[in-house]
Amino acid sequence: MPAFPRDLPVWTLAAASLRAGTPVALLCVLRSEGSSPGRQGFKMAVTAAEIAGSIGGGIMEHKFVELARQRLREGDTTPLLRPQIHRREAPADRSGMMCSGEQDVLLWPLMASNLANVMAIEKALQTGAGHYLALSAETGLQVISAETPASWAVATPFYVYQPGPTWQYRERLGFRDHLTIVGGGHVSLALSKVAAQLNFELTVLDDRPDLPTLAANDAAHHRRVISYENVAAEIPIGPHEYVVVMTVGYRTDAVVLRHLLGLSYRYLGVMGSTVKVAELRRGLAEEGFSAEAIARLRGPIGLPINSQTPEEIAISIAAELIQVRHG
Repeated sequence: MPAFPRDLPVWTLAAASLRAGTPVALLCVLRSEGSSPGRQGFKMAVTAAEIAGSIGGGIMEHKFVELARQRLREGDTTPLLRPQIHRREAPADRSGMMCSGEQDVLLWPLMASNLANVMAIEKALQTGAGHYLALSAETGLQVISAETPASWAVATPFYVYQPGPTWQYRERLGFRDHLTIVGGGHVSLALSKVAAQLNFELTVLDDRPDLPTLAANDAAHHRRVISYENVAAEIPIGPHEYVVVMTVGYRTDAVVLRHLLGLSYRYLGVMGSTVKVAELRRGLAEEGFSAEAIARLRGPIGLPINSQTPEEIAISIAAELIQVRHG
């Protein structure tokens, strides 16, 4: 079964707790700069007995969990937005860590009145419906449809944070990053299993209708049999789109790359030996593709760890995707 977005267990625990009348608090990283243990959007749900999610781990997370539990015991429903500075020499707001970054962490006790919105968030994450989570000092916790207001289009940043006394935070619910694997063979199946655990929405495309490894790929959120001549229409462009080409051979790789090269993806790479990838580049140059477009094509893909099996190759490629995502 395909993996759900990373935040789903947080909202599932929050919804179950509210339905049961169990006090529960939301922890959320609203801002993250530099080297910090949890990035913007990291969340936790905290009750007296359970936690789900993470805001980065370490002593900072431990302190916030204990603070949340203390406030729940005391019945304190006041939201708390606290800066965390990860430097020992900071004059105030020291987190106890020394990784040098900074964060703004929100502690938001959830109320029975939040149940409908929390359940809506849980459903949106399960179904992939396009909605936004909105938190603010003035309006509280809200779920807003992607269609209203119209200015909050998909092209807007995934996270939006405005600090200050009337702070506001918004994020699009669901997956931020989308990985398309063109080719559904053994390495594709192995990479799908790894990438599904890395908070990618995953699509696998192939031109073979009876491919056993494509049929067996339960990790992918979307599987489609297509004509490679139409591959560009199957893959959105944008700063959170990652494309890995690993079709059955050189000729079909070349067909796919002719349609994708020069389009705006965060990552476009092709699997193969150094000799094969060099030949692909040479052929693309002969067909008139610019040196700049060809230079953006990654290949051979995967970090150099002497990988041999499909599973090892998948790990090396996934590591490169992580490197690009955070680079």
